[in-house]
Amino acid sequence: MYTSFFDVFSIGIGPSSSHTMGPMRAAARYVANLRAQGLLEQVRRVRVNLYGSLALTGEGHGTPGAVVYGLMGLDAETMDPAAVGFDPAALRLQLGGVHTIAFAVENDIVLLMDETLPEHPNGMRFMAYDAEEHLLLEEVYFSVGGGSVRRLDEMGAAVAEERPVVPYEFGSCDELMRMCRAQKITVAGLVAANEGSLRPGHQLNVRLRLVRDVMMGAVERGMGSPGLLPGSLHLERRAPLIYRRLQERFLNNETDPLVIVDWINLWAFAVAEENAAGGRVVTAPTMGSAGLLPAVLRYFTRFGCRESGRDVEEGVRNFLLTASAICSLYRANASISGAEVGCQGEVGVACSMAAAGLVAAMGGTNAQIENAAEIAMEHNLGLTCDPVCGLVQVPCIERNAIGAVKAVNAARLALRGNGTHFVSLDKVIATMYETGKSLAAGYRETSLAGLAVNALTC
Repeated sequence: MYTSFFDVFSIGIGPSSSHTMGPMRAAARYVANLRAQGLLEQVRRVRVNLYGSLALTGEGHGTPGAVVYGLMGLDAETMDPAAVGFDPAALRLQLGGVHTIAFAVENDIVLLMDETLPEHPNGMRFMAYDAEEHLLLEEVYFSVGGGSVRRLDEMGAAVAEERPVVPYEFGSCDELMRMCRAQKITVAGLVAANEGSLRPGHQLNVRLRLVRDVMMGAVERGMGSPGLLPGSLHLERRAPLIYRRLQERFLNNETDPLVIVDWINLWAFAVAEENAAGGRVVTAPTMGSAGLLPAVLRYFTRFGCRESGRDVEEGVRNFLLTASAICSLYRANASISGAEVGCQGEVGVACSMAAAGLVAAMGGTNAQIENAAEIAMEHNLGLTCDPVCGLVQVPCIERNAIGAVKAVNAARLALRGNGTHFVSLDKVIATMYETGKSLAAGYRETSLAGLAVNALTC
């Protein structure tokens, strides 16, 4: 039931963890299996079928291009899109980076918009053929959220058996809190102990710094990158303009009691726009919600640490480890996939993670951490996923900013109390999952309802 910090926070190229990073990883894994079975050199043609949400919003989310990158054997965390040598007009592809085959994106990647596989809305089927058109290998994968993928035979109960063995296994927040009380440790301390049992301690420290640096790097790039975002909306980046206005206010000694809200909005916009542009971001827990945690973390390092008197480095560590534990609960008992439960599974979960992380960074108790996480999700229940034109832009970018401010408010509410709360986080997570399953399919990352059809026609 425990999800490792290393799996919660992945690094990759936007705009979507489930529609970009997941398909890329699935394609790369498929090619690796071809190689492992000694079939790679026999392949003359590869066909990929995309189903459900992947087909309906795949073009806007960059899914076909991500599949191509995966077939080329590229790694989502380390690749540089500008350096990739794929030319769609050439009608050729280096399978696994070593074996050239004929490949036309328009013909060999098929968007089956009217078909959804029963196991999950984000399904994809890979098929490789030899020179005589004999099927060499067929595999079905699902992108289940946050960049994670599972093959058909891994869906369901079998997955639980593959989870790492850790000293503090928890399947609910109630279990997590009881373990923390019994061991007299914080949520962050418990996660650190679990991670220490899986790998040498220094690896966690290295990963923590990398996650923080990629998050803050996205903030900096986003603030300094004007221009239009890719896609049919021709949306102009707003973060550079917001940043310039905040700088002018400072130089002119203008006072505004709510200026901190503007800064939080700026940082969330910066990362969300970087993600929409296909930049490098951290899944937190997804790419569609990648701007929320960096904005709240930046709030802590710039403002919250002074208010609380906490050490910045210790606070960042506690923030990220605590957020990871909260995400683990949602992954075990609900979903972080917009295609499965709507945007409450992306921005809603990110808001819950960030609120809990901020309380931990500010020195709050475990009870206050649960309270903050519960408040944040309680007021995201029913949040739909209906991206206009299938792009991770409207309303996704603004939604990151609103969610970041909401997370800070949830944390502050929890810190002003003693941790006592009427609704448990476990109950809220169960409610979120039930609510998500009750949403009509059009409101679950299909762009078939809501803003996607009422805002404008694409």
